Amino acid sequence: QVQLVESVGGLVQTGGSLRLSCAASGRTFSSYAMGWFRQVPEKEREPLAAISSNGGSTYYADFVKGRFSISRDNAKNMVYLQMNSLKPEDTAVYYCAARSTNWSGRIYASEHAMTYWGKGTLVTVSS
Repeated sequence: QVQLVESVGGLVQTGGSLRLSCAASGRTFSSYAMGWFRQVPEKEREPLAAISSNGGSTYYADFVKGRFSISRDNAKNMVYLQMNSLKPEDTAVYYCAARSTNWSGRIYASEHAMTYWGKGTLVTVSS
């Protein structure tokens, strides 16, 4: 089992940058594929980016390609989401998620594929 804790989000201006981090508990972090999702009120949680357990494969939703970057540090049990060129429509609650896997290069980009979730952190982008 793994517990996930996202860093505090916050308020950022349009065009600004923010890096979210997610700290994972446990000694087997390197066997978990990770993902970042977000949700706004009255909408479903949507995948943003995902990374394989070995960090060798990544996925990005089309609307964040070129702006967001996911990375991980297995030695520190951390996963990151670097967000650049932020827009007001990026305002949402951001979630870190994990899924244990035996396939080190596989990514999981579906909400339903993930097993563990952080509590979320609010990111607000002002116009």
